[in-house]
Amino acid sequence: MAVDEEKKNAKPTPTLRPSANKARVRVSNQLEPPKKKKEETKKEEIARRRRRLDVSTDSSSTSSDSSSKGAGFGVRRRGSGARPVKVAPEPVKGLLPAMLPLLPPALGKRRCTWITANSEEVYVSFHDEVWGFPVHDDRKLFELLIFSEALAELSWPAILNKRDAFRMLFADFEPSSVAEFTEKRIISLNSCNNSLLSEQKLCAVIENARQMLKVIEEFGSFSRYCWNFVNHKPLANGYRYPRQVPVKTPKAEAMSKDMMRRGFRCVGPTVIYSFMQAAGIVNDHLASCFRYQECMNLHAKETKGNAEDPAAISQALEKACSLQN
Repeated sequence: MAVDEEKKNAKPTPTLRPSANKARVRVSNQLEPPKKKKEETKKEEIARRRRRLDVSTDSSSTSSDSSSKGAGFGVRRRGSGARPVKVAPEPVKGLLPAMLPLLPPALGKRRCTWITANSEEVYVSFHDEVWGFPVHDDRKLFELLIFSEALAELSWPAILNKRDAFRMLFADFEPSSVAEFTEKRIISLNSCNNSLLSEQKLCAVIENARQMLKVIEEFGSFSRYCWNFVNHKPLANGYRYPRQVPVKTPKAEAMSKDMMRRGFRCVGPTVIYSFMQAAGIVNDHLASCFRYQECMNLHAKETKGNAEDPAAISQALEKACSLQN
């Protein structure tokens, strides 16, 4: 009985737990409040971000509206967002399209691609009014033959800028007058105009003038002789790209061979083909060039019986070369 009473009066002893369990309980009790704080801070950050996004979208929409009014842009709305959309300006009457390749913007004509915005005005005018124009005047043909021979030493712009010097040197391109030049005259010309043509070219021009007079006596005109190689009809190639334009053709080789047989000098196939292009015997304007169809129309008028006016060609060349002043 005494034992039972002692058990009843005895205080219950607390059971010990492992320290790890205590630590766990303490750690868990200490960490629970911070989790709540973190969740609260996350919600606050999300709310702040939403506010910032609302402010940024409002500012961007107002800036896009203001910039669109100044720069020609319109706003196309989709739902709640606004997206800037470029609006093409309305075409203004009297103005040229913005994308005309390789053309002087003031002239508004599509030319051969070797005529660029940086080309000299005298060269552009020569392309527009002389090059490829069908020529039947012997005096003009002689002038173009001289220029074609000079291409071995000079470029087209340089030749056109020196056309007055060429005219004075070769007696206004009169074959009968040039054919009478003596050797002393050649030496004097070479000393006075040593920067124009070499002595070989000068002698070739004088010899060609003499042979040209013989051709005129045989065929009636130098024009008839030259155009006979193409059956008196210009060859229209209609090339699309400049790389397709050749430097010589079988027709040019045949004409060159016959001229050399007759005593002409410095008249290789390349020189003769340049001469044929300039004289309109060959129409080598690109098909996209406005002069291609114009030259074809000129030949059509000739076939209907309208004679070509040599003075018109001379005036066009005079105008083209006068632009240097």
